[in-house]
Amino acid sequence: MSPRRVDKTARRQQILDAAVRVFARRGFAASRIEDVAAEAGIAKGSVYMYFGSREEILRAAFEALASAMDRLLEGALSGTGPALARLDALIRDVLASIAAAPDLARVLLDLWGSGRDGDGLPLDMAETYGRYRAAVAALLAQAAAEGEARPGVGEAEATVIVGAIEGCVLQWLIDPRVPIGELAEPLAAVCLHGVRGRDA
Repeated sequence: MSPRRVDKTARRQQILDAAVRVFARRGFAASRIEDVAAEAGIAKGSVYMYFGSREEILRAAFEALASAMDRLLEGALSGTGPALARLDALIRDVLASIAAAPDLARVLLDLWGSGRDGDGLPLDMAETYGRYRAAVAALLAQAAAEGEARPGVGEAEATVIVGAIEGCVLQWLIDPRVPIGELAEPLAAVCLHGVRGRDA
């Protein structure tokens, strides 16, 4: 009987998912490769076949998160329809994607709180937020050109909108009683109302 073949892509994802759960539960600093292996139900050596260290696992998880965010931003920028409608959809999509990955959001908060960002782990948050703000600012500029947003809206308003989204997420991570799934509608309404032109 020949040994069962392992789907390497599925196994790598299994390890990533297990690692994120462990890092969220125990904190990155207190987690070990052994913990990740146990969570995934595989041998410690199997983890090392895919990742050389905890840091490498963490970086892979956050690269996937950054790629997903970039896809949302690109979709909003290259989509069709009014810019404010695309911004509305972006706000909802970002909130939904973060709410769907609470463990990853908790790990990011843990690392940010411990001062790990800045030593290359897990990603350059300033750059990530910069792309995020730039996309929102571009949508606001398009909305202004379409007459839907007041003239002059841009980087400052984009920063406030991103801050509103992230602030809701932070409250939810700190207090799980915050109904994150119910906040998309009021969040989009408040953010978009603040940038609309008088006649829009």
